Amino acid sequence: MEKRLAPAPETYEQVTDLFDLDADWSSEQQAIAGRVRKMVDEHFLPIIGQHHNDETYPESILPRIRELGLLELVADDAIDPITYGLISRELDRGGSTLRSLVSVQGSLVMGAIKMFGSEAQKQQWLGPLGRLEQFGCFGLTEPDYGSNPAGMQTRAERTADGYRITGSKCWITNGVRASVAVIWAKLDGQVRGFLVETDRPGFEARHMHGKWSFRASETASLYLDGVEVPETALLPGATSLGRALQCLGQARYTIAWGACGAARGCLEETVKYLKERTQFEGKPLASHQIIQYKLAWMAAEITAMELIAKRLGELKAQGRMKPHHVALAKMNNCRKALEVARTCRELLGANGIHNEYHIGRRMVDLETVVTYEGTEHIHALTLGSTITGIKAFS
Repeated sequence: MEKRLAPAPETYEQVTDLFDLDADWSSEQQAIAGRVRKMVDEHFLPIIGQHHNDETYPESILPRIRELGLLELVADDAIDPITYGLISRELDRGGSTLRSLVSVQGSLVMGAIKMFGSEAQKQQWLGPLGRLEQFGCFGLTEPDYGSNPAGMQTRAERTADGYRITGSKCWITNGVRASVAVIWAKLDGQVRGFLVETDRPGFEARHMHGKWSFRASETASLYLDGVEVPETALLPGATSLGRALQCLGQARYTIAWGACGAARGCLEETVKYLKERTQFEGKPLASHQIIQYKLAWMAAEITAMELIAKRLGELKAQGRMKPHHVALAKMNNCRKALEVARTCRELLGANGIHNEYHIGRRMVDLETVVTYEGTEHIHALTLGSTITGIKAFS
């Protein structure tokens, strides 16, 4: 029988699940979430602080992800949206970089192939990507076109044997280790998606160093200098920028859930610290009124975040998830998670900036999460357009 992970001094249900939401999940969903949580506690949290400091990739976590078979479930369409959300929550409780590794592979790369690829492309790539035998990356963002991907400069032109692609992409997770890149480029003025094998002549991936956020994540710039690809590299269903944004919608779904996990992790660690740290006549900090007020506020915000994520999962499971649903969840949950992390950092005082604790790392990583896959301002404009019927951007 598998050894059960001993509960923390204050179990996360008591600290962060004040509405008993976890009780709604099936026994199978709870079991999968529990296994991911155990992996995070035993194999990720003990090492991630040093990797964050050193700006290195936590290679040792990859076999653990393989053992759980998370991405194989995605490849086989054997996972429902709520379960995928819970997995994302537990991964992000360890770190946004860990959840991002999985969501880029599963939602962006495998998602693009599943939604828009040919049967041959699915047969070639989904199995190896799901088993982490191969890695993929998603190339949409460009140096001068982040929130406006329609302005992309990457171009594809037809050749006798296929296509020639020229351009650059930036802020690409898993870009250096990727065997295949989903590259979005304009072909005859229309945005199309291509599966580009990264060992082709003219393809170069360079590490982006000097980050103070997402330091343990592999981030790259991609350069394509007349990269020749065969006709079979074209994703037949990736026929517009809207298709690329569909992939982003899948990734934003995992981010909305992941933000709940990041906030949970911060609050769990903070409550434990405040109950152990004494101040003013030997009383634990957790006994003071202002501190309890802040804890109550954070617990309420996390509850609201999880209710939004749960509803988003229900809509996705019913095939009713729309762009404004994802925009609301991503915008709200990322901002609230960042506010929770900052408040927790304050409550730890000077210790909040020390790498003995995970809150500071979570906080700076959330600065990336609140920006990537669509800034909160862009999501707000999506919501504004839905509310008013008037587009404030072109």
